[in-house]
Amino acid sequence: MPPEDAEVQVRPGIEGDLDALTSIYNHYVLETAITFDTAVFTPSERRPWLLSHPEDGPHRLMVAADARSQRILGYATSSPYRPKPAYGTSVETSVYVAPGAGRHGIGTLLYDALFKALAGQDVHRAYAGIAQPNEPSERLHARFGFRHVGTFREVGRKFGRYWDVAWYEKEL
Repeated sequence: MPPEDAEVQVRPGIEGDLDALTSIYNHYVLETAITFDTAVFTPSERRPWLLSHPEDGPHRLMVAADARSQRILGYATSSPYRPKPAYGTSVETSVYVAPGAGRHGIGTLLYDALFKALAGQDVHRAYAGIAQPNEPSERLHARFGFRHVGTFREVGRKFGRYWDVAWYEKEL
């Protein structure tokens, strides 16, 4: 958890962040249904993902770090929505906050920086899939103008049960 007076720096992700980013993601793989990955990753396995988010263009990786310790507190991404060319102006966004760093505004800082970075890019819509239930994520997305457009029922199976995913859309 960041100290109450901690200054948080939000910046593009770099290769030196890979170990911390992988650790954060693996927490969600092992402990939650927020991601439907079921096996943890090594940093080398996650490297192509990191490299697919350059410092410019529509596919970004923004990282929040404690300004003093440089501990990674979370990250947000905009990634290709689907691989076919006509989807090129749509992105899928996500936010992952480090264990213990939630409820301190990290997600808000990350999304604010991500959407500012996307301003002026050739991006028409952002989409977010939120495994249910996840009220904190729904509130975050609503704060940034996402609206619910539908729910896929029992679309994923993890931890021996089926999970719904609610889909949200934002005009950019």
